[in-house]
Amino acid sequence: MQTREDGPAGARHVPVLLPRVADLLAPALTGRPATLVDATLGLGGHAAALLAAHPQLTLVGLDRDTDALAMAGRRLVAFADRTHLVHAVYDRIGEVVEELGVGPVEGILFDLGVSSLQLDATARGFSYSHDADLDMRMDQTRGITAAEVLNTYPVPALARVLREYGEERFALRIAQAVARRRETAPLTRSAELVELLYAAVPAASRRTGGHPAKRTFQALRIEVNAELEALRAALPAALDVLAPGGRMVVLSYQSLEDRMVKREFAERAASRSPVGLPVELPGHGPEMRLLVRGSEPAGEDEIADNPRAASVRLRAIERIGTARAGDRAT
Repeated sequence: MQTREDGPAGARHVPVLLPRVADLLAPALTGRPATLVDATLGLGGHAAALLAAHPQLTLVGLDRDTDALAMAGRRLVAFADRTHLVHAVYDRIGEVVEELGVGPVEGILFDLGVSSLQLDATARGFSYSHDADLDMRMDQTRGITAAEVLNTYPVPALARVLREYGEERFALRIAQAVARRRETAPLTRSAELVELLYAAVPAASRRTGGHPAKRTFQALRIEVNAELEALRAALPAALDVLAPGGRMVVLSYQSLEDRMVKREFAERAASRSPVGLPVELPGHGPEMRLLVRGSEPAGEDEIADNPRAASVRLRAIERIGTARAGDRAT
């Protein structure tokens, strides 16, 4: 969900890989009534473009961030009669589709990660470049904060979070430094954490490994928002509500997410016949087909225009089969 945000309500919000996403989804959405679930609505950039391009499209937009939903709602006001905006984490995609009675759906989009709305709202504590309360909740109506993680997790648990979610090789060293600090005063501000990390991470690593806070802030954000647990549940749920001929596109920004998407897509695109049989058993063929080879990065021009696209990896999949005109209520 890495984006650029300039002006009120996303007036110049630039979605990552928009032309490629639109091209991949177009065969499933063009020329007939169709439903798209944008599982990570954000500021609504992808959604606005797709609604404009497909006049028979209905959008279901999910987001856990109430600020994002409000801003996207203003951006999409011209399409209000074709949109359903829902305050929900994307692991509820199956429930939402069922509650709205819109399934199966022809298109699904996941634009994962933290959005520019969250990064640029400095009071939210997502960025290590600005001092703020250590919050990091995407949904500010519930859940623990990053400060609570830092100040309450035992050292082994905190080290595990930093190692697994931030791929931080100095995880134990940092967790021990946090424990020493909180014996005298709790960590409450992002600048305090950045200062601690500069002291805890060896100087040689700081010179070659990028900003010493990057991996720790990523790990804390993932833990606070249970991002990987939600994605693990959301991927199969999303694929299960995809109509024949329907397509799903996922944009990932870090390796943990991308590996999870890769595994789920590969499993759905594989034959279920026993290995070694010379023919495909009836009913055991793949249920999906991959639409791109491996994962696709952003191009140099896009990265130059929007540096936050530098780490994106796109994967796409299609449910095998042809949708019929009468397959869905209109």
